[in-house]
Amino acid sequence: MSVLSGKKILIGVTAGIAAYKSPFLVRGFIKKGANVKVVMTPSAKDFVTPLTLSTLSKNEVYSSFTNDENENAQWNNHVELGLWADLFIIAPATANTLSKMANGTCDNLLLAVYLSAKCPVYFAPAMDLDMYKHPTTIKSFNKLDNFGNIQIPATLGELASGLKGQGRMAEPEDIIEFIEKDILKVLPLRGKKFLITAGPTYEAIDPVRFIGNHSSGKMGFALAEASANLGAEVTLITGPVSLQLTNNFIKIVNVTSAQEMYNETHNYFKDCDVAILSAAVSDFRPVEVASQKINKKEDTISLKLKKTKDILESLGKIKEDRLLVGFALETQNELENAKSKLKKKNLDLIVLNSLNDKGAGFKTDTNKVTLITRYNKIHSFQVKPKKEVADDILQHIIKQLHA
Repeated sequence: MSVLSGKKILIGVTAGIAAYKSPFLVRGFIKKGANVKVVMTPSAKDFVTPLTLSTLSKNEVYSSFTNDENENAQWNNHVELGLWADLFIIAPATANTLSKMANGTCDNLLLAVYLSAKCPVYFAPAMDLDMYKHPTTIKSFNKLDNFGNIQIPATLGELASGLKGQGRMAEPEDIIEFIEKDILKVLPLRGKKFLITAGPTYEAIDPVRFIGNHSSGKMGFALAEASANLGAEVTLITGPVSLQLTNNFIKIVNVTSAQEMYNETHNYFKDCDVAILSAAVSDFRPVEVASQKINKKEDTISLKLKKTKDILESLGKIKEDRLLVGFALETQNELENAKSKLKKKNLDLIVLNSLNDKGAGFKTDTNKVTLITRYNKIHSFQVKPKKEVADDILQHIIKQLHA
């Protein structure tokens, strides 16, 4: 799994001969599952064409505040670009651009974006040996380091001048590896294996009908994405949903019935550190499943149902030192029922949401939850997008992992 998957990456290209490597850098980030945009200095177009970079990134390439060929075009908003990016990588970073970055000079779009960026900024110097060693360049490096920018050191090698020494821009694959390692150093869930369940289960009545529920799987998918973004290795077991993951490195296991979810959850549970069971598993299934479609002959039909296996309770009995998180969707006596479920099923954390709360429950993009720990500490939240709810849940999980 790459921690770059799903990241929004802005690549800044400046006017150095090393700009010929920029297409390979763009392509490398795309292969890692990132969404890439490129901003260039005007002079950088002498070394690599915007057409090449836009074709590889599948996004427009920006090099000026306005489009001179279309007087009615909107201006390129440097603030929006800076806020869009999760990471900003300036490669190659020439001595000229580095000096401007260090001293706050803002005479092109790339520098305006740099001064507006709120995300981590990486820069990969590329220049001749004497320029690299010059006191003014070293001063620029020191300033940028003090600003919190992250230098990807130049390497030793043959330079454009014919000299050999330090100043050669790091190779694209090395830049990507450097950034991956730098991100991983601070990710709180690095090295942890997460098992997450999501969506509904369908219990067949006949070949065309089933018993199910209205779960969309959005909460479980949000938890899977958020966990992976924090460094976890994630396996997502999901019932029938119409959702797509933006992180291509999450392992997804598709199931239909409660029994299939039971089997797959137990299969992966033994290797996980944390299990979050957010799926809305059917509590009952038909005793008998008709082999042919049941014809509509009578005004009523009787179905004999039996309980499905309780996945959460079964895991609670074998969880050992794993952290187990469950969900409780209630309509009455919410807190009492959730606390009872927490204790009965030997959970470390339970996420309570109520169908009585506006903006919570099935199919919505928002949720309103209350977290209850195994020590009966209660943390209530207001209605939020499910992505933010996932972050809240994971922050409590991280605290419990490090308690």
